[in-house]
Amino acid sequence: MYKPFGMIPALPTPMNEDTSIDYKGLERLIDHLIDGGMDCLLVGGSTGEYSLMSMEERKAVIKFVCETANGRLPVMAGTGCHRTEDTLELTKYAAEVGADCALVINPYYMSTSRQGIIDHYKAVAENSSIGIVIYHYPEATGVELDPELINELSQIDGIVGIKNTADGQHTSKLIALTKDNRNFAVLTGFEHLILPTLALGGQGAVGVVHNLAPKKMAKLYDLIVNENNLKEATKLNQELLDLYNAIEEETIPGTVKAGLEVLGLSGGPSRVPLVPATDKFKSRIESILTELGELKLEQL
Repeated sequence: MYKPFGMIPALPTPMNEDTSIDYKGLERLIDHLIDGGMDCLLVGGSTGEYSLMSMEERKAVIKFVCETANGRLPVMAGTGCHRTEDTLELTKYAAEVGADCALVINPYYMSTSRQGIIDHYKAVAENSSIGIVIYHYPEATGVELDPELINELSQIDGIVGIKNTADGQHTSKLIALTKDNRNFAVLTGFEHLILPTLALGGQGAVGVVHNLAPKKMAKLYDLIVNENNLKEATKLNQELLDLYNAIEEETIPGTVKAGLEVLGLSGGPSRVPLVPATDKFKSRIESILTELGELKLEQL
């Protein structure tokens, strides 16, 4: 069963002016990321605006990314829903169209017990033919899973990893608790924690700046994991800090889409109530990407 690792971009969903999905733009983005050396593609995550899509649209986007990737990279499909039954349905569909694993957010809004969370993930894992990646994002959900609970979940057959969008102390403790579990990958969801997460033994990072500077993100992973060169990795990470910081200055995915447009790729608007990046931000992201050398000569 596929266990995710490495640098995994959370795909935004390019959209036309009427906020219908721009599939041609999505195809170009996928090719850009594959050429950039990414290790896996996350479709249908928060950055992809899954929460503002119908079930039919979510299925269509997952299918499109799987077909477009066509085995060139593994695909992680966001399949989490409020209802366990809907999560099962979407996860089964993702497997049928070629996804390699599924990202499933923990229950929230209608709060449940600790055992309820365990039962949810057991049900999804036991009824799925692909690996399940826990999506832990307490800042967004208001539900924090402590490292001990995640460690317990990691021992369920079919649970292959976590996108841990939580602080460094939480991530560090989680890595320590799960370090002997060869079937479980700890992936950070915060760009600022990529270097320490990988240095401590984490397996990768799911992020948004990967869409804008994939080759540099791939190089960062290589320096830490394959070359054990923390000195050069730290230097490269420092070069990327302005990009890490800027991408969160305004609403995501508007910031990411603005960056894609600077690179000559498709971004487009986001669906309400999300808002686009301001003109001030667009100028800032263009300056940062220019300084990083991400713009081709014909774009300058």
